[in-house]
Amino acid sequence: MVGNAEATGSEFGIVLARGEGIVNAGCTVVVESVPTRYPDGTFDVVTRGRRRFNLLSVNDEEECLRGEVEYFSDEDLRPAAPEYRARALQVCLEIHASLDDGTLPPVADLADPELSFRLAPVLRDLDFQDAILRERSETARLELIIAAAPRFVERTQYVEKMKHKAGTNGHGHKPKGL
Repeated sequence: MVGNAEATGSEFGIVLARGEGIVNAGCTVVVESVPTRYPDGTFDVVTRGRRRFNLLSVNDEEECLRGEVEYFSDEDLRPAAPEYRARALQVCLEIHASLDDGTLPPVADLADPELSFRLAPVLRDLDFQDAILRERSETARLELIIAAAPRFVERTQYVEKMKHKAGTNGHGHKPKGL
């Protein structure tokens, strides 16, 4: 499927798999590049989102799932206020800096009418990404980003602390019993 999309420039749909199923909303993507191909046939792929959709039905009789979809766009077409845009960019840059993982900061243009979609990947949470995808207002998406940022930073710091602690005996560097 990805190979065909790469060769023809066609779109294919991406949905979030959860538990035993998939969610009923997704996004079409096009292949931008395949930077690495591995000897076992797997590869890394870079895609770009195009159109959001609601999944109406699924056909699982083929090798790849196929579905009937209904595309949707924002219902509120008013641009987000400049203060929302600036604040969302600020919190995303702060999150990126706190991650210290060597990735590049988000590339964002405050005039971009879909700024939220450029910033949301900084908050690495699939449920959050799904909420952003479903939201039909740029202002509401930016509000979600601003509201989620403090919890995301707190959770990320906690996870890092637990990863460090898990590598010890639970008592830091001291042997148990001291």
